Amino acid sequence: MPQRPTFLRRTRCSYVLALCAGTALFPFAAFADDQSESLELMEKQIARIQEQQAQLTKALVGLQKQLVVKKTTLGASSSHASLSKTTRQKIAVANGEKWQHVEPQEEEEINLGSPTAHAHNPEVRPNFVTDDQPTFKTVTAHRAEDIIVHTAENGVGPHPRETAGAQSAGAVGDHGVFHMGPVTIALGGFVDAATVLQNRQMSSGTFTLWSGLPYRNSPNYHTNSFEGAARYSRLSLMMKGNIDQYETISGFFETDFGAGAATTNAYESNSYSPRLRQAYLVYDNSKENFHFLAGQAWSMLTPGRIGIVPRQESLPETIDAAMLAGQTWARQWQVRITKDFFQHKLWVGLSLENPQTLYDTTGFTTDGDERVVLPNGHVATINKDGTGLTNSAPFSNEIAPDVIAKIAYDPKWGHYEIEGIAHFAHDRVSWTGGGRNYTTPSGGGGGSMILPVIPHKVEVRIAGLAGYGIGRYGSVLLPDATVSAQGKPEPLFSAQGTAGVIAHPNNRFDIYGYFGTQWAGRSYSDVGGSALGYGNPLSSNAGCNIELSSLPCTGNIHNVMEGTIGAWWRFLKGRYGTVEAGAQIAYSRVQAWQGVGGRPHTSESQLFFDFRYLPFQ
Repeated sequence: MPQRPTFLRRTRCSYVLALCAGTALFPFAAFADDQSESLELMEKQIARIQEQQAQLTKALVGLQKQLVVKKTTLGASSSHASLSKTTRQKIAVANGEKWQHVEPQEEEEINLGSPTAHAHNPEVRPNFVTDDQPTFKTVTAHRAEDIIVHTAENGVGPHPRETAGAQSAGAVGDHGVFHMGPVTIALGGFVDAATVLQNRQMSSGTFTLWSGLPYRNSPNYHTNSFEGAARYSRLSLMMKGNIDQYETISGFFETDFGAGAATTNAYESNSYSPRLRQAYLVYDNSKENFHFLAGQAWSMLTPGRIGIVPRQESLPETIDAAMLAGQTWARQWQVRITKDFFQHKLWVGLSLENPQTLYDTTGFTTDGDERVVLPNGHVATINKDGTGLTNSAPFSNEIAPDVIAKIAYDPKWGHYEIEGIAHFAHDRVSWTGGGRNYTTPSGGGGGSMILPVIPHKVEVRIAGLAGYGIGRYGSVLLPDATVSAQGKPEPLFSAQGTAGVIAHPNNRFDIYGYFGTQWAGRSYSDVGGSALGYGNPLSSNAGCNIELSSLPCTGNIHNVMEGTIGAWWRFLKGRYGTVEAGAQIAYSRVQAWQGVGGRPHTSESQLFFDFRYLPFQ
């Protein structure tokens, strides 16, 4: 029988000696109690027992670390064995482990009192169990492949889990990973305490609503605002099980408190409601390189940073909960299939996603949110207010899901994507005794890239999307469509883009700078002297620059631009998690379409601060 490794023999001896010493003390303590020895002697005995327990714990912790190193160096894990030397080195470095490359060899038997000894798990925690308590085996894992599917090495790589961009995408922890039977459970989330000081009164908290920025006619334009909130604190949970050596099934759930209930106010309790951010299941087949996702997740239009992998979306590191003007994204229901080729370098995906159309009805007479009264007396029904378990906000009439396709490429340097979307705006025009349905196809395309100028240290991100009827996929929420004088949906042209530089000078600091913009086209008609539609030059902007003016201020937005810089500092980091502080400065400018009385604009300057505790990172 082969001789056991030296580190196992030495650690096992420490383990046995500690147990023998601790066991031998218990009869002596009982004898002392029976003989009513002095309290001082009993305290000394307790101190010696505690010292022996500390030695035992230290020995077990040492064994854990040795097992982690052995798993890494020997490549015993089937998951690691399929990875390249560079990838396994990245995993070891990310987990804070010393990298030593040793050619794979047959793993020797390790026996810790269990026949299986958790041979495929990198860390085993001791359990102290009394006779009247059941035994629970808890195993933690720090392996990157327990969290995401296999990917190519592109110099960009998966998100560092403690960064703000990773947290926005839904990162789960490497500290909070454990097994319950065959299921791996990973915890994620953070406690967030953010504030914003801005020179406009928005009453939107640390979420910027660019489309609601006031013009000079509003007193809110001339009023500063300070707001703070913990409502974007977050909880997340990932569950993953192995069907066989190639197939896995996983589920992910994420929530925060970004929703506003009817009782929400800032005067007393700040009673914000829990909000569903993400909830989806994923099937991965590493033999066929096939992946399936169903549920609510980040839209596949959202730029990614590696492959087409959930929770690896390329999102800005900003404190602002609205992220960045011009950022392409949505979180919505979808059914997505993807497949990768050439050792995970080329990915193709197709996604059917929940559709909505954001209408603008400037100049029209409306009957609530649901109907638009047309010049000829007919009525166009474009929305339906929510009922039942939904809220009272309008839901647009839709006939088909949004269809999104994407191709992603990961060579050795950089990540590149191209994408397209098809959308189908739909409404009904009614008159007494009849009506007619209209469907107007629209869509667009775009792409993104991440250039690792200094791999894993400095990267440049560029992304953009343009087309008709896709304004809601930008952070500014510019309209998707208006209606014609006859009531037919008229999609509006929209273009959006972002560019940024992100630096990670060391493990403690992230520094970023972004520029983002979003533009809306116009579609209008003039019937009976009425200026109908979006961006109509006959619309009146005469009162936009006069405080409390009684003159109209249509102010249809033409474009929004934002520039921002910021940084994060992780000033505490250890087994207890990560505590970080962030600061961000942002300037936004909103420009309206030309109308009667001019082309008004407005702007906003903001200063954000944030403290964030990541217990699982």
